[in-house]
Amino acid sequence: MNGAAKGAIVGGVFLAMVGGTAYGVYALVGDAGDGGGAGDRSTKNNAAAAAKGSGPVTEKEAAATAKAFLAAWAAGDDATAAALTNNAQAAQTAVADYRAKAMVSKAVITPGAAEGASVPFKVEAEISHAGTAKTLVYDSRLSVVRGTESGRALVDWQPSVIHPQLQKDEKLRAGTPASPPVKAVDRNGKELTPEQYPSLRPVLDALRKTYGEKTGGTPGVELWIEPAAQDAPKRSLLTLVEGKPGELRTVLDADVQAAAEKAVAQHPEASVVAVQPSTGDILAVANHRRDGFNAAMQGRRAPGSTMKIVTAAMLLEKGLVAADRPADCPQSVSWDGKVFHNLNNFSLKGQPFSTSFAKSCNTAFIGLIDEVHDNGALPRVAKEAFGIGLDWKTGIPSQDGSVPVTSGPAAAAEYIGQGAIQMNPLNVASITATARTGVFRQPVLVKASLDGRALAAAPRALAPGVSAQLVKMMKQAAGPGGTAAGAMSSVGGSDKGAKTGSAEVDGAAAPDSWFTGFRGDVAAAAMVEGGGHGGDSAGPIVATVLNAS
Repeated sequence: MNGAAKGAIVGGVFLAMVGGTAYGVYALVGDAGDGGGAGDRSTKNNAAAAAKGSGPVTEKEAAATAKAFLAAWAAGDDATAAALTNNAQAAQTAVADYRAKAMVSKAVITPGAAEGASVPFKVEAEISHAGTAKTLVYDSRLSVVRGTESGRALVDWQPSVIHPQLQKDEKLRAGTPASPPVKAVDRNGKELTPEQYPSLRPVLDALRKTYGEKTGGTPGVELWIEPAAQDAPKRSLLTLVEGKPGELRTVLDADVQAAAEKAVAQHPEASVVAVQPSTGDILAVANHRRDGFNAAMQGRRAPGSTMKIVTAAMLLEKGLVAADRPADCPQSVSWDGKVFHNLNNFSLKGQPFSTSFAKSCNTAFIGLIDEVHDNGALPRVAKEAFGIGLDWKTGIPSQDGSVPVTSGPAAAAEYIGQGAIQMNPLNVASITATARTGVFRQPVLVKASLDGRALAAAPRALAPGVSAQLVKMMKQAAGPGGTAAGAMSSVGGSDKGAKTGSAEVDGAAAPDSWFTGFRGDVAAAAMVEGGGHGGDSAGPIVATVLNAS
């Protein structure tokens, strides 16, 4: 408590005045609703007094409802708290579990000023287990809505009300977890901690779930988020009693990881992965997201024109184009009744295919679909030569990309990375690594020799000469006049190349920004949701990572 706070004991509840705002400290002990004293009666009176109304919830209603709900929650009165929400069953279970299963012995919950129908609040929760207690402090927020039947102002129940990182069907739990902690180190033996590398937290949690019991550690006592999916890792929030960690060597590079962390922090909803083409080793994986999701390795978004690396490989292998051979690039082309345009309707005349690639000409790619005569051609080369859609075993859960067989306009859209294609930065970085060497090497976070797992293997390499042409075109894209020139101008050396991308997303105000590039024996890819053109947001992230390698 603030030393300047003035307080009084009222009905067993300590009410403190700090900056003119009243809030309560409630002991979460005993059965729900049996020990609230005057504070409990006040909460129930507030709940009963909620009048039926109509129209949008007013700020005054939101503040009063939030205050009553937060007081009931802090008091451990799950029934009263639940009655103040629009999902009483889920809310009552969560509030009861907060005390019984998350082992919160007491809490200070401080509401902030209502912002329309939204109310922020601060939680200081004391977690107690076997004579040890530690405090977890966090900020959260709730929204108040009008009950559809009752007309009352009610808290719009979401798991994130209890803790901002809780998602659907997830729970807070405390005790001794099944997996012992691990001390993860990079390829050079430097320890990787979530404190120093915050966006690695979901990766380290996943590594712990997979390898904790294999590294000889012993578990301690923790508070964690229990995931909804059985194969997902627990996400540790607080350690009460330290366990004994076993050491786990990864192939990450701490210096590249540090650069990746700083780079994604410049943009909301940003992710990046760096891969070593000669080995498949993942050098860095970083995310800057509100939801804590490892979108860099598990995301599923259309990759935009970065997919043209794969499409170009298919066209090159079929002999329909060559890097130095002229290619048509009209303003627009039509396929199966749908018209596709270039950005700002630009066109190129008499220019080689490498220029169409460097300037990201959509029509140069889609215009050749008539010559393919096989809607499965692109998915086949993506899987057979680039390893997309195989069962990757990186060491933690990851998505290995999807290029489904489609027909009509959807097939044409896939040629430029739109439609049903789903990728993440890991997939796109791997595509660039494959283009760089001509051979797919499945990305890994830990060496397969650690646990004997079988890595995915592509059925074949790229056809002879294709890799060299892809590298040449990516270098041109990163040079003067290419769409990647601006972002790559800061990357040192001459052995560098890139490809930009932007992907339209239904209902989004701006397209997703994608960018992939290489320098020497490092390939990287980044994505910024709603970031616009690839060179504007994702490009500088990749450039920063490449410069750190």
